[in-house]
Amino acid sequence: MSNQIKSFLRNKRGSTAAEFAMVLPILILFLLGMTDVGRFMWTMNRAEKASQMGVRFASVTDTIPSGLKNYDFSGTAGLTSGDIVPATAYSTMTCSKTDANAPETCACVSGGSCPWGTSVQPDAFSHVVNQMAKFLPEMRANNLQVAYVPSGLGYAGDPNGSDISPLVRVTITGLKFRPFFLFGAATLTLPDISASLTMEDGIGSQSN
Repeated sequence: MSNQIKSFLRNKRGSTAAEFAMVLPILILFLLGMTDVGRFMWTMNRAEKASQMGVRFASVTDTIPSGLKNYDFSGTAGLTSGDIVPATAYSTMTCSKTDANAPETCACVSGGSCPWGTSVQPDAFSHVVNQMAKFLPEMRANNLQVAYVPSGLGYAGDPNGSDISPLVRVTITGLKFRPFFLFGAATLTLPDISASLTMEDGIGSQSN
């Protein structure tokens, strides 16, 4: 009987299968995790491309604040026609939607001055969203934030469109990502992704 027990203890048949069974769950998790990581990187890449195309579109088409493209800075902060409009003559204005079904709103930074007012051109906002959605279909209007940041470029009384050429910053915010396998399939919020360009003419509905 003791010889049979010793023989059983020395028997290594089936050890490979047992070891494989121990490693298999980790291997499956690793392979499935690679799928989610790949999808995450692909989503981030598309979001970066969408922000780049969105800011290109926003910088050469109609401004979202309707009063910005025709506002005359002559007389603002003591400026006369032909004077350079300094960055201190106005403040950053941000345009966004709090909800996909809510109206677009533009607001000047707290305590700042945006003399052209806060009226919005909804079509201008929608055009930017639609342009970006070509690269990021899951994007919604409430994921977009467009800011007009003082740049110190432009001349008061410019007869050819906007007096100023602010820095246009397009940000994708609050975008959701749902893994298939990792994190218990919990929905993750991606970090904000931004791109900036100096505004060009600020007039029109198409870009090249």
